[in-house]
Amino acid sequence: MSVANKKPVVPPKAILFDLDDTLWPIAPVIAAAEVLLHDWLTAHAPKVAQQFSIEAMRQQRLVLLEAQPQLHGNLIEVRRAGLRSAFAAAGEDPALIEAALRHFMAARNKVTPYDDVLPGLAWLQQRMLVGSISNGNADLEIIGLAPHFKISIAAADFGVPKPDATIFLAGCEALGVAPHEAVYVGDDLYFDVTGAQNAGMRAVWMNRRGSDAHLAAGVRPDAICANFDELLLWLQGQLED
Repeated sequence: MSVANKKPVVPPKAILFDLDDTLWPIAPVIAAAEVLLHDWLTAHAPKVAQQFSIEAMRQQRLVLLEAQPQLHGNLIEVRRAGLRSAFAAAGEDPALIEAALRHFMAARNKVTPYDDVLPGLAWLQQRMLVGSISNGNADLEIIGLAPHFKISIAAADFGVPKPDATIFLAGCEALGVAPHEAVYVGDDLYFDVTGAQNAGMRAVWMNRRGSDAHLAAGVRPDAICANFDELLLWLQGQLED
């Protein structure tokens, strides 16, 4: 764990989390969901499956995101737009698109939290308000983690994605705390750390891979933690200030 040299701050009253790659690994889940989706397309929209591989549809979405970066806050809409384009090109019935998306989302929510997450959330619930702010499409009710969070904000519903300060401020407001009374924890230096700090919050980089990317990026998280044990240790120090 490393901590930036900063003046003492008030003890935090709330902590908010990113979800994907902070509370669970998401890449293998998405990869499996995309295989299941392609299998579904093979059975129900074969012309799409024949014309577009998983990789081809992934590249199509990347092009769309580059052209419309605001869609980072609504990734399911990116996937929907990609399917619309593929269905149109293949001459398949677009009425099947929503069923395809439901199939994908069911698999996308089959995540497995890191081993340290549930004990860590239980510890936190006894000491402060806990919330989440995500640009992703995880459904905490389906996953089974909703009881651990007092509030959860999804960028797709809110209308503005991270790193915009507005969504972080909304999370603080929903918990009834000022930004300087809240901590945000996430795995992304730009969307999570910089975004939260620009909103006046303390930001912890959950760096499970031991990366030093913050140095080249010129980002100074308030703390860098490799796991929940380190996060809770840092928080104990903050609570005692």
